Amino acid sequence: MAKVNLDALIPREDFEVEENLNPGKKKETISIEDIKNDSFFFTNIRKPDFQRETNEWDKQRVCELIKSFIEGDLIPAIILWRSTGGYLFVIDGSHRLSALSAWVNDDYGDGKISKLFYDGVIPDEQIKVADETRKLVNKTVGSYEDFRLALTHPDKVKPEVVKYAKNLAALAIQLQWVEGDASKAENSFFKINQQAAPIDKTELKLLESRRKPNSIAARAIIRSGKGHKYWSSFPDEIQNQIQAIAKEINEILFEPKLQNTIKTLDIPMGGKLYSPQTLPLILDFVNIVNNIDFNNKGVNDDTTGEATIQILKNVRKIAYRLNGNHPSSLGLHPIVYFYSKEGRHRTVSLLAIVDFVMELDKRRKINNFIEVREKFEEFIINNDYLIQQIYLKYRSVQKSYKYLSIFFQEMVNYLKAGKTIDDAMQAITSKNDFNYLNLRQINQQINSSEKDFDSNKKSEIYIRSTLPSAPKCQICRGLIHRNSISVDHIQRKADGGLATIDNGQLTHPYCNTGYKS
Repeated sequence: MAKVNLDALIPREDFEVEENLNPGKKKETISIEDIKNDSFFFTNIRKPDFQRETNEWDKQRVCELIKSFIEGDLIPAIILWRSTGGYLFVIDGSHRLSALSAWVNDDYGDGKISKLFYDGVIPDEQIKVADETRKLVNKTVGSYEDFRLALTHPDKVKPEVVKYAKNLAALAIQLQWVEGDASKAENSFFKINQQAAPIDKTELKLLESRRKPNSIAARAIIRSGKGHKYWSSFPDEIQNQIQAIAKEINEILFEPKLQNTIKTLDIPMGGKLYSPQTLPLILDFVNIVNNIDFNNKGVNDDTTGEATIQILKNVRKIAYRLNGNHPSSLGLHPIVYFYSKEGRHRTVSLLAIVDFVMELDKRRKINNFIEVREKFEEFIINNDYLIQQIYLKYRSVQKSYKYLSIFFQEMVNYLKAGKTIDDAMQAITSKNDFNYLNLRQINQQINSSEKDFDSNKKSEIYIRSTLPSAPKCQICRGLIHRNSISVDHIQRKADGGLATIDNGQLTHPYCNTGYKS
């Protein structure tokens, strides 16, 4: 089920390094009055800047939390830490507080607070989920405005709302406090959150290295430069550059938007923008392009923003190369290079192609690829199962993408040497690195009594039916994607060619401006 984005409701702030020298008595509970957005308590609530986005709960869980609160059920204590500056950092309980704040402020990711947070640019998917959540809460619990109305005009609302509204003033959530300095608070955060809902290794690395330029760049890309600005300490000019480049990369990777069932070949390179795999995908993309290992070895914190900008520029250069209308674009069709035959996005394929293209550039073999591209794409389309075999061998995207890239490089070399696809595959799989591959595709017909096609089958049927008739570049004969279309003169302008319909053809940008020239 789609997740509700409540990230805007509690702002992020950097931990202060000084120890809290004001150990006076602290609140032991909070009430509904404390959750109002203009209360003294809530205006000082912050999330640590390394906190993951508050978007892990679906609409049912948000609704259940609100319902539990108004019915007086036990809600686990909120754990806080008070900084020297007076901010109250949420060590544990951010989703609980955010869900209640969403109810009180009628903002489930699409309200006034969220609009300000995202500079007025909220994704359609987020708006849809927010609206569904609001409807569920209003139907199951009632809106906060109904509860307020019940106190003055009980005849205007449902009887159960009146009943629970009278109890709201007496309800409270228990608070617990972490004592000590910022280091103690940060250690407590990671310890508690790893116990409750373990953070995957990539996400944990991103949180721990939040001041490093590759982490900042990844955060900027996923939100298209919107939302919480992890780069806010940099000069304004630097901030503006980070946001502009990140937005451009985001559009290349994630436009047009991906639907659950594929009913068009116009799909994005990066898959769904707000899936759990997206942020690790972007971070790996950033690291591969910039030759940064998974442990950030040798990468220092960025104090000026210059390193972040350079990393973003490097990523943009490769993104241009993969897809889009930049003159360097190969216009790689996502359905061929980055998705399975069932229409599922493959992270390993995207990262492998990133490495593959970088190697071709480094070895000055891009034109070799162009010359055999039609056969290369035929190989990928008809041998989808080999990609899965390579991935299963290493059981990890980070471990397998390089081998897949090498396989692709070898295929280009053999095709360029005049080998057939079958002969090239035989030659590659005779080598030690790939001798485990089974070249005989096993077509397994799944016995099923189901009469309806699921989403994967519908997507595969659509892809299989439409891909053969997709437009092709008239120079390399590779498939053309809507994001990478160039109109070329068949007879060159330099040779007297005119801009007539009969003298025009569709090509990839690089085939037109790089290879042909």
